[in-house]
Amino acid sequence: MISEALLPMFAALADETRWSILTALGEGDASASALAGRLPVSRQAIAKHLAILQEVGLVESVPVGREVRFRVVGTELSATAAKLGAIGREWDRRLAAIKEIAEGL
Repeated sequence: MISEALLPMFAALADETRWSILTALGEGDASASALAGRLPVSRQAIAKHLAILQEVGLVESVPVGREVRFRVVGTELSATAAKLGAIGREWDRRLAAIKEIAEGL
């Protein structure tokens, strides 16, 4: 079973707009206004998505003068990717065991 702590992270990643925001921030820090200019979503919607990403630790805000810029928290993304990789490896192991049993029959 998935750890309860991971559920909010996966819920945050389940949204296409949040993936687009993470992809855009992967290219460099940006303000909510700049992101709204790049994506087909209003600034208010971007702000809400950023808040969700910030809650789960994938994005952090950094004040730069009078502007607030957002950036990806790489360690959280790497940790999540590692957890997904472990899940994938476990499924590969299970499928290999099923294949071995099936071929032995």
